[in-house]
Amino acid sequence: MALPGDTKYDCIVIGAGIQGSFTAYHLAKLRKKTLLLEQFPLPHSRGSSHGQTRIIRRAYEEHFYTHMMEECYQLWTELEKESGAQLFRKTGLLVLAKAGNEEYEKVCKNMLENQIPWESLSPAEMKLRYPGLFLSPGEVACCDINGGVLFAEKALRALQMLFKQMGGIIRDGEKVMHIKPGPVVTVTTTSSIYQADGLVITAGPWAQKVLRPLGLQLPLKTLRINVCYWREKIPGKSGILQSLPCFLGFNLNGEEHEVYGLPSQEYPGLIKICFHGGNEADPEERDLKAQNPNIQDIEKLSSFISRYIPGLHPKPAVVEQCMYTNTPDTNFILDHHPLHKNIVIGAGFSGHGFKLSPVVGKILSELCIGEKQSYDLKPFRISRFKTPLKAAL
Repeated sequence: MALPGDTKYDCIVIGAGIQGSFTAYHLAKLRKKTLLLEQFPLPHSRGSSHGQTRIIRRAYEEHFYTHMMEECYQLWTELEKESGAQLFRKTGLLVLAKAGNEEYEKVCKNMLENQIPWESLSPAEMKLRYPGLFLSPGEVACCDINGGVLFAEKALRALQMLFKQMGGIIRDGEKVMHIKPGPVVTVTTTSSIYQADGLVITAGPWAQKVLRPLGLQLPLKTLRINVCYWREKIPGKSGILQSLPCFLGFNLNGEEHEVYGLPSQEYPGLIKICFHGGNEADPEERDLKAQNPNIQDIEKLSSFISRYIPGLHPKPAVVEQCMYTNTPDTNFILDHHPLHKNIVIGAGFSGHGFKLSPVVGKILSELCIGEKQSYDLKPFRISRFKTPLKAAL
């Protein structure tokens, strides 16, 4: 395979999901000649960035995410202005839990200490504002007032459009076959060979497969997630479609999993309510198993619906699938390859990375070109894991 005429770049980014696209966008803004590679034809629904909606919030247990989200809100607003597209809808975010729940208490403390606009809601206030949502005695609620919905696929399209307008190059339908490290990194795809001074790998569920030949085995686990949409039993009667904002529930209904929900958007008259977790799966085999409404996590969600939002039909109207790539502590990996400092890794976004992607992309671009880091990256270093380095294949 011959090298085409103009294949030398300042930076190459592998993976055109939201993290890779924001990384490429920031690099292009810094006037770096940047190539964004994607193995599937765009747009596609194989990874973790597709779908119409994601939650945006400052309500986090970890102070570093809350801190990062301050700039994320600014950058999302900036992207709206640059693209001329509405990418965010403010709904508020309810956080629900049993009284005394540790995660809930940390969220409240974090919002209070960081002066995030929020409020604690009494049972009477909950009943008045959200008549279709029923909490039990001993369960509590607070609201991240500026939480809401990100329009995910619109955001991804806007980002890639702006990247190209700034001179960035996107090559989709090109799977990476080989990466040769060195002072100049060489990337061979199914169609061509490219070179760059720096490489950023944001391959989502395929990160492990891309990194393994580079001698790095990260503790990443890919999960298949059921994305469920629920219909009112009697349209308009419960009022839940009109009143329910985004929500996040900790250990409700005796379940260890977090439950989250978003208002009707993708499908008129349907509400998205899902578990924040799933079953381990190879990303290449994500769609092989037929959807089955009786699988265990959907049964548990049905029980949750019957208990907390009884105005919804207890069986999902639509079930779709998505992929998470989890780390053991569910914190991201944002770091250099331990042996190749001009190869940067963004991985393990653990199902909560979309909202943080503007700052993640900024961090990865800084790592790639050697700029001073805007954030303390200690929580995101590879060194926090006992990660074996092996000879590259």
